[in-house]
Amino acid sequence: MSTPASPLTHFDAQGQAHMVDVGAKAATHRVAVAKGRIDMQPQTLALIESGTAKKGDVLGIARLAGIMAAKKTSDLIPLCHPLALTRVALEFELLPAEQAVRCTATVETVGPTGVEVEALMAVQVALLTIYDMCKAVDRGMVINGVRVAEKRGGKSGSFVALG
Repeated sequence: MSTPASPLTHFDAQGQAHMVDVGAKAATHRVAVAKGRIDMQPQTLALIESGTAKKGDVLGIARLAGIMAAKKTSDLIPLCHPLALTRVALEFELLPAEQAVRCTATVETVGPTGVEVEALMAVQVALLTIYDMCKAVDRGMVINGVRVAEKRGGKSGSFVALG
């Protein structure tokens, strides 16, 4: 008796996890944008803004960590394909009224599969790096709202999150 195929692409008809075969898919330009934020005390945000954190340039180091994370995504997510990324860019926005830093990561490739997970990984690790660099002054920081904001390319087309 055959089992119906799972709507989840990383499971076969028998429910076993597998890496999706993308060999027959066309290589197209693919872009993903992910966003997230880290909420903190006002004095922590001021420390980041002034560039006087004890461990150095918080946002500069977080940017490098996010880029490195995007490049290493397949080493950490078991069924992710290793990809030749053509662009990884991280931007940070200080939000004083909200006592937060917003991170936006844009990841691009030309290939047979998308880069949403790489963009999410870049944001998560960049925000975690901010936490690591500032935890001595603020252990109550909260990372939240991490999500795919946009994706383009591939068979499924474009996606833009609301809000």
